[in-house]
Amino acid sequence: MPPRVDLPFSPIERALFVPAADTLVIADVHLGRGAASSVDAPIDDAKAIRDRLESLLTRTDPETVVVAGDVLHAFDGVPCGVERDLAALEDTVDAADASLVVTPGNHDTMLETVFDGTMVGEYRLADDETVVCHGHERPKTDATRYVIGHDHPALSVDGRKRPCFLYGPTVYEGADVIVCPAFTTLAGGATVNEMRARAFQSPLVTDADAFHPGVWDDSSEELLWFPPLGACRRLL
Repeated sequence: MPPRVDLPFSPIERALFVPAADTLVIADVHLGRGAASSVDAPIDDAKAIRDRLESLLTRTDPETVVVAGDVLHAFDGVPCGVERDLAALEDTVDAADASLVVTPGNHDTMLETVFDGTMVGEYRLADDETVVCHGHERPKTDATRYVIGHDHPALSVDGRKRPCFLYGPTVYEGADVIVCPAFTTLAGGATVNEMRARAFQSPLVTDADAFHPGVWDDSSEELLWFPPLGACRRLL
């Protein structure tokens, strides 16, 4: 059951749509993750990312797409092909008549060398209530809610690990916090079932027990909300 009936955002698969701002938010794309994997066969994660994003753009038709950090995977270099993949990602957003904004993450130290689009540390959406940032640092902008990534949350249900959203009402200095799962499917995810606040990397997660996990159900095409993590620990 959702923690609220009138939530001002709509999780869709691994993305978050904010209707009042006509904005689609994704986090932790990690372009180049496939190239960094220790497998013999190359993994074309960039094409899979573009295909899923294109599908979401068709479904939501947003005015703006915001990437909440970690567009790139590598800290100290840009693997061969990543610049091309990033340009193709930009083209996908442009073809949908949307604008692209990036709030750089801790992995994006080299992003300026391959991306000349809009970058801002914290981005306030058109609803004037929501601020998007990566979440690895405390935000400097006041907001009613923060949408972040960074921790790659996942929930273990019946022995299966599923990427999940985390929604914490009024958990950070009175503001709501929504933690998005990693958009790349190559990120294993941090299993949040037993994680306490000190285990999270984001300083915006100050009371892990208060966050409601939500898992996308492909069959019903809706997010299934679970009780707060404090209660889930007794149930899962």
